[in-house]
Amino acid sequence: MQHYTILYNPLSDNGQGEAHAKVLTGLLEGNDLRFVDLTKNTDIKTIINSLQADDKLVISGGDGTLNRFLNDTDGMEIQNEVYFFSAGTGNDFLSSVGVEKGNLVPINQFFGKLPTVTVNGRDYKFINGVGYGIDGYCCEVGDEMREKSDKPINYTSIAIKGLLFHFKPVNATVTVDGKTEKFSNVWLAPTMFGRFYGGGMIPTPEQNREDGTVSTMVYHNCGKLKALTVFPNIFKGEHVKEEKIVKIFKGHSVTVEFNRPTALQIDGETIKNVTSYSVNI
Repeated sequence: MQHYTILYNPLSDNGQGEAHAKVLTGLLEGNDLRFVDLTKNTDIKTIINSLQADDKLVISGGDGTLNRFLNDTDGMEIQNEVYFFSAGTGNDFLSSVGVEKGNLVPINQFFGKLPTVTVNGRDYKFINGVGYGIDGYCCEVGDEMREKSDKPINYTSIAIKGLLFHFKPVNATVTVDGKTEKFSNVWLAPTMFGRFYGGGMIPTPEQNREDGTVSTMVYHNCGKLKALTVFPNIFKGEHVKEEKIVKIFKGHSVTVEFNRPTALQIDGETIKNVTSYSVNI
């Protein structure tokens, strides 16, 4: 009989996280399972240090939960086998590695290979992407709606309303591997390690997490109606055909600066009032 410690986020998937985690009872039938709620001041490092050598660890939640685990354990040499069980709404990490929901994904191979984003003087690891612009705005509005209601959040609706009425484009300075370009009327400026973010958006279709680089997409130089018309194509990666308003950079070091504070998201987790971010891999 194998021993599994399952770290789960009950808030994932609009509060269905615990129910999703309990699916593992059937999937891992016949083994000894210990469930630990990540929202109850859980010290992840202490739990890992208490494991026996042949114990296994499962992270159950959304991409944000996985992000938290990777950052909380950054620098640790984890000897145990660690798996991810997706219980979120977006499942962008699963899409990126080509695994269907409902399966355990081994993640030890990703330790130590992740890019770092620096925001407001603090460093974060990320596994999917850093969103800056209307994607960060959508996460900010979604967080505010979640505080007021337990209804599911429709991020596509938030994005459309933002494009039409609420989000104002910015001017941006983008520096990739020492080369700088300036852009006006910027709606999006994400930097990606995986191919997917935002619940299935593909801002940089050629991005490959195995080649040791990141890709930055700048969605710029267009009015709100053009921005709204092309925006749905990002879910298929076909927006890149609009070369006059979409530019993609590939490199190892990226800095994006906006001319006014805007919300930013890291694997779906929101940081408000950000004027710049830097990514290194």
